[in-house]
Amino acid sequence: MSQKKVLIITYYWPPAGGPGVQRWLKFVKYLPEFGVQPIVYIPENPTYPIIDEQLVQEVSNEVVIIRNKIFEPYQLASFLSKNKTKKMNSGIIPNQKKQSFLDKAFLWIRGNLFIPDARVFWVKPSVNFLQQYIKENQIDTIVTSGPPHSLHLIGLELQKRLAVKWIADFRDPWTTIGYHKALRLSNFAASTHKKLENQVLNAADSILVTSKTTKAEFEAITSKPITVITNGYDSEEVSVQALDRKFSMAHIGSLLSERNPLALWESLVELCEEHATFKSDLEIKLIGAVSQEVLGTIERVGLNACVNNLGYVSHKEAIAHQRKSQVLLLIEINSVDTKSIIPGKLFEYMVSNRPIIAIGPKDSDFAEIITQTNTGVFFEYSDKVKLKSVILDYYNQFLQGKLQSHPVGLQQFSRKNLTQELAILLKKV
Repeated sequence: MSQKKVLIITYYWPPAGGPGVQRWLKFVKYLPEFGVQPIVYIPENPTYPIIDEQLVQEVSNEVVIIRNKIFEPYQLASFLSKNKTKKMNSGIIPNQKKQSFLDKAFLWIRGNLFIPDARVFWVKPSVNFLQQYIKENQIDTIVTSGPPHSLHLIGLELQKRLAVKWIADFRDPWTTIGYHKALRLSNFAASTHKKLENQVLNAADSILVTSKTTKAEFEAITSKPITVITNGYDSEEVSVQALDRKFSMAHIGSLLSERNPLALWESLVELCEEHATFKSDLEIKLIGAVSQEVLGTIERVGLNACVNNLGYVSHKEAIAHQRKSQVLLLIEINSVDTKSIIPGKLFEYMVSNRPIIAIGPKDSDFAEIITQTNTGVFFEYSDKVKLKSVILDYYNQFLQGKLQSHPVGLQQFSRKNLTQELAILLKKV
């Protein structure tokens, strides 16, 4: 039986590192097993904030990859401030009260001149290039994955010009994503974002989201079918890891300025003061980009001596740290706008056999998953007493050599099972 050809339009692809690349890298790995031939369209010369060359080895041999040049204003902005441009490109936005004139200028330009985002200049050349490619290769289904949400505008225009079915995949929301309000949008820019979001949601034949909250949010805008397919975990080839000898608490991923739970830092300080061995045993492992606001808070409360700031590591190294750290930290911004965010690393955390301490806004979608799978404990930012008690309980289990998680029902989140759901959707759209 011949396989169904599907064109997948995505910005993030190896050697890009970070969470944005994982979803479609893994879908593409398994789609051929379910009768789908993936053709991936990516930029030829992208400006990726994070590079992970090891991920290139994970690209399936069965995927067809096509490329086209992209112009990105980040390439010009870096002449003014390479460091600020790189941080903004990776999502690190300074606290509003501490923004310099240059910070404010960059944010205003990003939010008001490049709508919906700085990859908007790729839309027109991509449409012209793909229009011919789709005809020549008899492709009848396309997928666009955002952010960057400008890629959905490629799908919007291709659908107008060609008789193709279009699925718009939202790895994150559009106008309610956490950083959207920080972009210093004018009324005109904000309304333009809303208008484009509305057009995409009402034109796509089907919409794919990663959380039930995003689905409910979009259902208020469109009557088009919306399917939730979360991110997941894959079988990673990482050697057996000996557990850290210290009581290590690891956060893997970006710690943005607003992912800064004072209740956690204060709980750790108090436990250091109240228990003789706690401070000498404690290691706070920060793996990934960390904002100066978070580092400043940690220094102010007096935890600097316990911090091991490792910076960005490869995905394979990150998996190794997940499996050898005593406790894994999952921190989301304390905002109603972020309760729909289910960090991709959650699913890798869940199969690491290490307990998770998760902190986020009330009614977070990921809180439900952690509870259902028995992989850790969720806390709101105000739950300091409960948080401190659980950390102490984990510490005592660590001292006894008994600290581990006892997960249930994880198989539903395997990348292969999730890809099977996707293949069914692709064939019936």
